[in-house]
Amino acid sequence: MIYRCVDKALAAGAQMGLKDKYHRPHEPEISDEAKAWVVSIACTQPKNHGLAAELLSISGLARFVSEHAGAAGFIRLANAGKSTVWRILDDNDINPHKIRYYLEKRDPDFDRKMQEVLMVYRDVSIYAQGAVHDARPNPIYTVSVDEKPGVQAIGLTAPDLPPVPGKAPAVGRDYEYVRHGTVSILAGIDLHSGHIFANVEDRHRSVEFIGLLKQIDAHYPEEAIIRVVLDNHSAHISKETMAYLSERPGRFEYVHTPKHGSWLNLIECAFSKMARTFLRHIRVTSKEDLKQRILKGIAEINAAPVVFRWNKFDLGVA
Repeated sequence: MIYRCVDKALAAGAQMGLKDKYHRPHEPEISDEAKAWVVSIACTQPKNHGLAAELLSISGLARFVSEHAGAAGFIRLANAGKSTVWRILDDNDINPHKIRYYLEKRDPDFDRKMQEVLMVYRDVSIYAQGAVHDARPNPIYTVSVDEKPGVQAIGLTAPDLPPVPGKAPAVGRDYEYVRHGTVSILAGIDLHSGHIFANVEDRHRSVEFIGLLKQIDAHYPEEAIIRVVLDNHSAHISKETMAYLSERPGRFEYVHTPKHGSWLNLIECAFSKMARTFLRHIRVTSKEDLKQRILKGIAEINAAPVVFRWNKFDLGVA
């Protein structure tokens, strides 16, 4: 052993002389073909094998491998446990017990529509609000519009208990609650100033959407063009809405986001802010109370408006 250490040190240096060289005491009993079979099973769904589960857990996969290894011709895997199966999966970077979500592009014109929206955001970042020049004789204002449906009006069954120093560090609230119904927030945000237009309605049909358009229309000068970034919700393109727009020719200009591309609409940032501030943990006595609280919260935001900007532009999409 001493001579072997000396030989290693002379061949590769003193540090190598102090280390054991890697060696395999015997050939692996689980072949590469057996490992590939385990990986192939992990890449399928349990329902394809007559099981009830939606995903394969490590223990469930180990049990399945143990039961079917003999029939597949891999006898050694009949005694494989969870740790063996986990090592095989880990070597191939597979986690069959987890889900990673993705967004499928179901709109064939997704890239073109995304470019159009990003071009609008680039235009907003370049030109000031109401800017005019030789190629743009009329001022253009850009408003991002969408709806937030299903906001719940939840009431208390018992009074909230205030925090008590040294005893109760947080607000105490009864687990039980009362449902008073839901409302929808129809909102638009001026991408230049951050001002939010909003109506809170029981429903979000064409008539409610037209009411929001009228509020936006009344806010801007008569000679201005209002560029509206919005999705393809039925209320946005209904016969009633088109009839209203025809009464105001040249006033509104639609820019549609792609299907399943609501994340391109900057009004979602405003909705997120509402959810994280005054909508969080909100408790009310009725739907009307909720409507007033929402409008009050939006008024507080408008008192110190925040301008949301799209900072990452990728206009070179094929």
